[in-house]
Amino acid sequence: MHTIQIQLPEAPLISLKETPATFADEIKKLAAIKLFELGRLSSGRTAQLAGMYRVAFLMNLGHYQVCPFSLTATELE
Repeated sequence: MHTIQIQLPEAPLISLKETPATFADEIKKLAAIKLFELGRLSSGRTAQLAGMYRVAFLMNLGHYQVCPFSLTATELE
């Protein structure tokens, strides 16, 4: 497993009332969701990146207004 470090000012963490550990988890989840939304990674790989089971990851996408389907409404019909 790889480690990526980023430097953050303390003010945003204070404003968000987050610890560095909980903020790091949120950043991982948000990055995974965005990579999925952009079609860069599959749902399985993004769930792995977010540290979640695939089904849980897909069910959480709605909280971030991301559709789990890459098809248009016409294609789904």
